[in-house]
Amino acid sequence: MTVRELFNYGKNILENNSVENFQNEARWIFESVFKCKSDFLIMYSSESADKNKSEEFLYKINQRASGVPVQYVIGEWDFYGETFFVGDGVLIPRPETEILVDFALEYLKGKSSPIVIDLCSGTGCIGLSVARFLKNADVYMVEKSDKAFSFLEKNKEKFMLKNATIIQGDIFGGFENFNIPEPDLILSNPPYINSEEIASLQSEVLREPAMALDGGADGLDFYKAICEKWLNHCNGAIAVECGEGQADDIRKLFSLQCSETDSVTDFNEIERVVIGRKDIK
Repeated sequence: MTVRELFNYGKNILENNSVENFQNEARWIFESVFKCKSDFLIMYSSESADKNKSEEFLYKINQRASGVPVQYVIGEWDFYGETFFVGDGVLIPRPETEILVDFALEYLKGKSSPIVIDLCSGTGCIGLSVARFLKNADVYMVEKSDKAFSFLEKNKEKFMLKNATIIQGDIFGGFENFNIPEPDLILSNPPYINSEEIASLQSEVLREPAMALDGGADGLDFYKAICEKWLNHCNGAIAVECGEGQADDIRKLFSLQCSETDSVTDFNEIERVVIGRKDIK
């Protein structure tokens, strides 16, 4: 089978299994297996495809056709200009989450030796991105899940950041249960889906860990815990990602301790990040 025939065969499998973005996803899987760029398909289209790589490609194509998220199939995904390891048991990084990093880099600009805490860190895409760009910051990342923590370890090792510290623990235990300094900034993309809505999510999303999705009966359990057990130890600001329609409730929670609250909309004009500032004079 030639390179082009192999790719078309895999692409057709995805199309026949109703994968909406079948053309791009087949290409992404092909490039990850063959360790190549898109022009490989053009330059070597008529050559015989490597047997072992062909088998791996078709195995991964069939994984995707069965409903496994393409990010898990590939084993990595891009976030803020870098590639992070992902897989079963950890939340997949999403473009809207980059808003948190944007805010952090702007807010901490010019501050000397700031302390940042990233709660419910998952892959570490938020905290590690901040640590990459702010070498003068000390970033602490907290994650409870064993599976997610293994990806956090892999990603920290990949980037070799001396200013990033990872900690396995439950944020419901509160700040005082962790031996870390008081932060200038708290960041978090916590679970925020209403428990009753979990079952109605897209099938691919349901492959992601329930622990990273379920925010309790009203979707606000983690925000309440962060406000009650973490925010009072913060010296500067907090920024969290949230679901559609949750921003007002989170602003109310923040306003009990913050002098100013605000929100940032995502690409779909949904209030996606809520910000609270304690350092407004």
